[in-house]
Amino acid sequence: MKWVSRSHVHVDRVACPWLIQRFVDSDAEFLFVPRNQVAEVAEREGAIPFDTPGVELGHKDGKCSFESIMEKYQLTDKALQRLAKVVHCADTGAFEEDAVAVGLEAIAVGYGLRFPDDLENLEHQFEVYDALYAWCRLEVARSQGSAR
Repeated sequence: MKWVSRSHVHVDRVACPWLIQRFVDSDAEFLFVPRNQVAEVAEREGAIPFDTPGVELGHKDGKCSFESIMEKYQLTDKALQRLAKVVHCADTGAFEEDAVAVGLEAIAVGYGLRFPDDLENLEHQFEVYDALYAWCRLEVARSQGSAR
């Protein structure tokens, strides 16, 4: 399936493709276009729009797009929920709500400077999200172990 969003990827527009490819659609193809072309490209290509204003898989009800995708596809993994909090706080600038969020924002900015091509950026940053997800799994396991 094709998925489309705004160009110049940043936190949510990297986290969402990672989530989609790892947990929703392993054959996903991502298209990044100027904001004013998302609807047109979605229609023409039969692509699912995400992280753009006014779409189902965008910011709504206080959630970022990553959280909207988790909700739509019923992804309930506790480690993904932990990751969603980091992504939400980094994407919305609520750094005081999660200590890891400011680091994710810094990484997103750095990768954006190093890899301005959106697809190349994703290729490199997916490793970051794989590592962050592994950390989230460990955090969840630790918290469950301490609850016993």
